[in-house]
Amino acid sequence: MVYFKSKMALGGAAILLCLGAFCDKDGLNRAAAADKLTLTSAVMCEDVQERLPLYEGVVFSIGIGKVFCYTLFDPVPEKTVITHNWYNRDNLSTKIKLPLQTPRWTTYSAIQLRESDKGPWRVEITDSEGRILQVLRFSVTE
Repeated sequence: MVYFKSKMALGGAAILLCLGAFCDKDGLNRAAAADKLTLTSAVMCEDVQERLPLYEGVVFSIGIGKVFCYTLFDPVPEKTVITHNWYNRDNLSTKIKLPLQTPRWTTYSAIQLRESDKGPWRVEITDSEGRILQVLRFSVTE
């Protein structure tokens, strides 16, 4: 799912890189950050509509049927993949690989809730090298 794509934004980033090299140390830091995959938002929610999370939370009723892990990356300097690793009571339940496209990308994964899914959960969001970018914790209740 493409959240935002603009050739002007890409051109602006290239100009920032060039100007940062000649202006100041902070400009160099901003330019270097543009070359790094950055997770800007990660939430657990009840649904995703129009690429936006709905009803964010940390406790979800089994009755809602599904739980979503929503992630937004900006920037995405090159095509890559991330993984949502879903753990129930510290046991890996499922791994979902998700592709990312440049320059900015939203993606999500979801699990169908069953009666046996009650209890503590976490989702580890990892990059293509397996480095943990963020951990989200939540619970499923009655």
